[in-house]
Amino acid sequence: MGRLVKTHSTYIEGLINILDLLTTDKSIKTITPGIIKRVKGKSEKLKLKITRVVEGGYKVNARKGKSVQEVFILTTYNRSELTKKLNTLN
Repeated sequence: MGRLVKTHSTYIEGLINILDLLTTDKSIKTITPGIIKRVKGKSEKLKLKITRVVEGGYKVNARKGKSVQEVFILTTYNRSELTKKLNTLN
C-alpha cells in the first residue's frame, strides 16, 4: 500500500479520489501532488499524463479545465505499466 501526501489546501477537482485508488496498489510507494498552474487549452475531463522520469518514479500532469497540477508518483512500475494503470482509472 502506498501513501498519499496531502500538503496543499487545493487540488484539481476529482484528483484526490483517483490518487486514493492508486494508493491501494502494492507497486506504488508515495504519491505527492504539487503545484497548480493555469494553461491556455481546456480539457473537459480529468486526464493524467506521464511527462518525465524522476528519481524513483515519474512526474505526472493532472489536467482538467484550464488547470494543470503536478503529481509525483514513486513506484516500481515501468513507464508503460504505469500508463496502463492510469488509463484504467480515467
